[in-house]
Amino acid sequence: MKTWLIDTGPVVAYLDAGDPAHPEVAQRLDRFTGQLATTSAVITEAMHLVAVSRNGPRLVAEFVSASGMEIYDLCRPPELREAVSLMEKYDDTPMDFADATLVLLAEGLDVHEILTLDRRGFSTYRTRQRRHLQLILDSP
Repeated sequence: MKTWLIDTGPVVAYLDAGDPAHPEVAQRLDRFTGQLATTSAVITEAMHLVAVSRNGPRLVAEFVSASGMEIYDLCRPPELREAVSLMEKYDDTPMDFADATLVLLAEGLDVHEILTLDRRGFSTYRTRQRRHLQLILDSP
């Protein structure tokens, strides 16, 4: 089964029909029949961003549940150190903690396709094996 990593931006855009990226993200997600995977840091960011709407957090929870999304928690001390190392390496891009956890997850799952709106960041980031991530929104 095909697995896609999913970043914060597409989660928020999918749930907000007024978001400029909503049509493109919704089209990709509605056609996708594989497994979505993300990190608890991404879910935390999404919950924070949608909290401006009273029903926003509930919509995130329902989306995660309905999609069968797998959520990985990368907050143990070794993972935190690795995330910080990545954030320092890419401080000029910049890379936030959620981005770093997605790169670590890509390595851990050996998955390199990501649904993200952060084209600049994720076209720059590399795994420790020097693998780049394929941006779903930039592929046919």
